[in-house]
Amino acid sequence: MNVAKTIRYGAWAAVALLVAAVSAATVMKLTGDDIPQAATVQIGGPFELVDGKGQVFTDKNLNGKPTLMFFGFTYCPDVCPTTLSDMQGWIENLGPQADDLNFVFVSVDPERDTPDTIADYVAAFDSRVVPLTGSVDQVKKVVKDYRVYARKVPLDDGDYTMDHTAAVYMLNGDLNFVGTIGYQEPEDTAMPKIKKLLGS
Repeated sequence: MNVAKTIRYGAWAAVALLVAAVSAATVMKLTGDDIPQAATVQIGGPFELVDGKGQVFTDKNLNGKPTLMFFGFTYCPDVCPTTLSDMQGWIENLGPQADDLNFVFVSVDPERDTPDTIADYVAAFDSRVVPLTGSVDQVKKVVKDYRVYARKVPLDDGDYTMDHTAAVYMLNGDLNFVGTIGYQEPEDTAMPKIKKLLGS
């Protein structure tokens, strides 16, 4: 294993720990009376991006259905194709129920991921996965609002890759964050989470 891969796997481990902490979405704080009370961490919110056809796509296009949202990029060597392949498997396992969910792939690399590029990439997995990109500012906003870790990492050849959150976000019909599906999470734990999301 070369040094670059070692660094990348270390970064993914750090991202996984970050997501585990964030997905607890509720933290405890002390009041003046030292009585623990719940304080929610805001994850998500309205957004405006562009889909694979170059059309404006906002949170309203999700039509109040629960959503599985993944943040990645088309030049991703392993995490993104693996996760999209998992998502493809979930869609197949759900059968007709898959129509009651939104499946979304949001690029964290808008400089390279044009609408055509991201549309071709996602189409190789399942046409029901909506590919989204946008301007640098639009992507920065959604990355910030959804508490996504995304960082450009220069490579020795002058190119770059992206380190990013590796989990799939689960959002209910009101676009509220309810949890995550971990990278390469076994199907026997991922599917019950998805079915619970469908019933929420």
